[in-house]
Amino acid sequence: MKQSYITFRSVTFAQKAERILKKAGLECTLQRTPKELSQRGCGYCLGMRPGQVIRAAQLLNRENVDYGKLYAVNPEGGYEEIRI
Repeated sequence: MKQSYITFRSVTFAQKAERILKKAGLECTLQRTPKELSQRGCGYCLGMRPGQVIRAAQLLNRENVDYGKLYAVNPEGGYEEIRI
């Protein structure tokens, strides 16, 4: 898998999550959510390497940061939801 995403309903939540994850040493990039993953036509996400997304979600849960869903880009270029 090429990349993973954690979606957020607002830029504020995404920015808070970005600070927490970077402080923990996880590389991530704040970006607009790809339109295929956005339920309301807009939103923000953090993009990261696939091997980091589960750890990132666990850190955000521990810090009580609300996030939407976790996704990975599959080899065919589509998206699949990651459930933890």
